[in-house]
Order: sequence, then C-alpha cells, then structure tokens
Amino acid sequence: MGIFLRWLAAFVLLALTFNPTPWNFVRWAQANYTAELPLTVLLGLLLTVGYVFCLHATLRSIGGFGMLTIAAIFGCTVWVLVDWGVLSLGNTDLNLWLGILVLSLILGIGLSWSIVQRRVTGQYDVDEFEE
Repeated sequence: MGIFLRWLAAFVLLALTFNPTPWNFVRWAQANYTAELPLTVLLGLLLTVGYVFCLHATLRSIGGFGMLTIAAIFGCTVWVLVDWGVLSLGNTDLNLWLGILVLSLILGIGLSWSIVQRRVTGQYDVDEFEE
C-alpha cells in the first residue's frame, strides 16, 4: 500500500501542476496571477517544495541514470503499443495524461525504491552521516 501511495502522491503533484483539463495550477495561475498574486506565489512555492522533495528522493535512490533507464523502458513500452496498434498518439489529451503517468511512475519508483530493495534483498538503506 505504501508504494501505491507514493506513486499516487507523485501523480497528484504532476496532475495538479499541469494536465489537459482546465483544473491545474498553470492555467489557474495564468488566468489569476494579477488578481491573486500572493496566493499564486504561495501555491507555486508549495508545488516547488513537493517537486524538490520528490526529485531529491528519486535522485538519491535511483540516480539520474536510473531515471533515464526507467524513462527509456516506458518510452519503449509506448513505442511497442503504438507499433502493435493498441495505442494511438493522435489524441493530444491522452498523450498528456500518458506523459503525466510515465513521469509519476518514474517518481513513484524513485520514492519507493528503498522499500522494494529491502523486500527483495532484506537489506536496509541508510544515509551516511558523520558525527
């Protein structure tokens, strides 16, 4: 359940920032930043904190190469689905949601990597620090 919640948090963060519907921060901020500048800045900072947390945890757990590898795997999966005719890339909204899904899966894997590694290997990850 913890892995699912981490992926869901990443998906919500990305979807709140931008999605093909009118209900996202980017479109709201573009329409309301002059009238609601303090709220726009506050919400933007809260989203930034969410991204910093997720990206920092993901980079520490799987690194940049791991993120690129996972992105390549999902990219090739989409390529295979398009090649087999299961998926069509003609729908812009579907493409945006697919991109949000893939990015959230990358972040979700990064946020959950220590849990998966501990379950598979039985070894705990600990941060190094000096006293």
